[in-house]
Amino acid sequence: MPFTLILGFAGFASAFSMRAVEPTLNLIAADLEVTLQQAALLSSAFAAPYAMTQLLFGPIGDAVGKVRLIRVTLAMLTICLVACALAPSHSFLMVARVLTGAWAGGIIPVSFALVGDRFSFAERPAALGRILMLIVLGQLSGAAISGVIATAFGWRAVFWVSVALTLVATVAMMTFVSETAVRQKLSFGDSLAKYRVVLQNPVSIRLFIIVAIEGALIFGCFPFVAAHMIDHGFGGALEAGISLGAFGVGGILYTIFVTPVLRTLGLPGMAAAGALMAGGSFILIAEVPFLPAVVVLFAMGGFGFYMIHNMIQIMATELVPTARGSSVALYATSFWTGQASGAAIAAQVVPFIGPSGMFIGAGIGLLALAWPAAQLARRSQKAG
Repeated sequence: MPFTLILGFAGFASAFSMRAVEPTLNLIAADLEVTLQQAALLSSAFAAPYAMTQLLFGPIGDAVGKVRLIRVTLAMLTICLVACALAPSHSFLMVARVLTGAWAGGIIPVSFALVGDRFSFAERPAALGRILMLIVLGQLSGAAISGVIATAFGWRAVFWVSVALTLVATVAMMTFVSETAVRQKLSFGDSLAKYRVVLQNPVSIRLFIIVAIEGALIFGCFPFVAAHMIDHGFGGALEAGISLGAFGVGGILYTIFVTPVLRTLGLPGMAAAGALMAGGSFILIAEVPFLPAVVVLFAMGGFGFYMIHNMIQIMATELVPTARGSSVALYATSFWTGQASGAAIAAQVVPFIGPSGMFIGAGIGLLALAWPAAQLARRSQKAG
C-alpha cells in the first residue's frame, strides 16, 4: 500500500474528527441540556490543545521516531473519540474533546516531517500534495457529512464514524509502514536545543512570520462569511457554507494539478502566484454583486491559498533536516496561532469596516505576501 496514501488517510481521519463537531452542536446542546454557547466551546476545546501539543510532539518525533509517534497518537485519538461517543455529560465531553485535540496534534504535522525524511526536496511537493488532498477531503467531509449523519442517527454516531476512521488508520500504520529511525535519548534540554537550532536559521523566523500572517488573513475572514452574504443580500449560513466548501474544492483542485503547476512556475513562482490569486480573489469577493461569481472566487482563493501554503510546508520540512520534527512543529504552531489571532482581530475590526472592508484588507495583505514568499522560496530552492 502506498506510503503517502496511508499517511494521507491518517490525516483524513484526524481532519474529519477536527471538523465534525461544529454541524452537530445544536443536537449536542439539546441532548446534554446545555446552551448552544456552552456547546460551541467544544470547538475551542479541540483547537487549543491541538496548537499547544505541536511543540511537544515535534522533538518527541525526532527522538523516538515519527512512525512510532504517529502510531501511538492515532491509537490514543481513537480511545479519546470512543470517550466522546460515550460521554454522559457536557463536562465529560469537554474533557474528552480536549484530550482528542491534544492527541490529534501528533498526526498531521508529524506526517509532514516524515515526508521530509522519506522524500527528496524535488519529490516533496507532489508527495505533500497527495497527503494534503486527503486532509482537505477530511475537513470537507467532517463539515458536510457529519450534519447528515447526526440528523439521521444522532450526534454520537458522528463520533463512532470518527472512531472507525482512526482505527483503520492505526491498523494501516502498524501493518504497512515500517519505522526506520533509531531511537534517541529524549530530554527537555535536547528538545530546547533543537528548537534553538531551528530558530537560529535566519530563514525560520521569516517563514514562521509569513505562515502566521497567511493564516490570520485567510482564516480571520471565515467567521464573517455569513455576515458578508447577509450584507449583500446573497443569503446567510447556507450560502456561506457553500462558499467555504468551494474554498476547499479549490484546494483539492490544486493538489490534483500540483505537479504541472510546480513544473511551470517553479517554487518561487508558485508562492507568488498563490498569494496574488488568493489576494485578488478576496478583494473581488468584497465587490462582486452576485453569488455564483462569489462561489467561484472562493474556489480560486482556495487554489491560491494552497499554492502558497504548500510551498511553506515544503520549506518547513527543510529548515533543519536533523530537527525536522521540531521545525514542522514550530511551523504548525505559528500557523494555528495566526488563525486564532486573525479571528480575534477581525472580530474587533469588522464593526468599523464591515465584512467587505475586512475582505479587502485581507486581500491587500495577501498581495503584499507575494514578494517575500517568492524570495523565501527562491532562497530555499538554492539551498536545496
